[in-house]
Amino acid sequence: MSDIGSAGGLVLSTGARIPRLGLGVWQVPDGARCERAVRWALEAGYRLIDTAQAYGNETSVGRAIRDSGVPREEIFLTTKFYPGRRNPLREAEASLRRLGTDHVDLYLVHWPQGGPTRAWPGMEAAQREGLARAIGVSNFDPADLAALKAVAQVPPAVNQVQLSPFEYRRELIDACAADGIVVQSYSPLGTGRHLSDRTVGAVAARCGRSPAQVLIRWAIQKGLSVLPKSVHRERIVDNAAVFDFALDDASMAELDALDRTGTTSEALAAERKWWH
Repeated sequence: MSDIGSAGGLVLSTGARIPRLGLGVWQVPDGARCERAVRWALEAGYRLIDTAQAYGNETSVGRAIRDSGVPREEIFLTTKFYPGRRNPLREAEASLRRLGTDHVDLYLVHWPQGGPTRAWPGMEAAQREGLARAIGVSNFDPADLAALKAVAQVPPAVNQVQLSPFEYRRELIDACAADGIVVQSYSPLGTGRHLSDRTVGAVAARCGRSPAQVLIRWAIQKGLSVLPKSVHRERIVDNAAVFDFALDDASMAELDALDRTGTTSEALAAERKWWH
């Protein structure tokens, strides 16, 4: 299971490793369904669990981790600061109470509401106080990252954005790489939309793999950490079976050609920047 866990992960600027594959729990309500998904993921060997204050399910994530029997130090746990609130340090303390842990491994600014630098002093305070081992951002463009870099005492370790062959934001990936920021992909399956694509299906048929495995493997071969979401046990297990095959160059090129963003540097399309 080392390929799923942190032993086979990507090195952050802090020196810690983040697993290349994790479970995201966006849109999973607090309660038994969320707990089961997290438990099944941990049983399948996942060691990265990604939640957020805005998701409203930190309590269930924390309970599932505690009940799993997996030592906390083996799990890479991420949550995100909700930028509609003011104080990242205080909100981190509240998250830790809900999660039932004394730290998260990664604490992200969920989106740059109020400007890309507004939350960062509080994020640095959360790391300084030991509440977060690493801090980073989500949905940040290169311009946002440049503004943050100009004032940050601690640079962001991660930028989590929507990425898939259909949202191949190559210029954004390159900008992050130039600054030593690990890029993490959320919604790699397009919340299910991309699974029925003909090109993805053809690549999957040639490989003898599922469309989901092909999309996740594409992200891994691009050097990303990737967060597929599912609440179904068989799909959670299937999504993890991506470390015993590789996509050839022709298949990668076919998938790259599906990009609908023009290899943009934008983290989201302008009309979807809901915080403006």
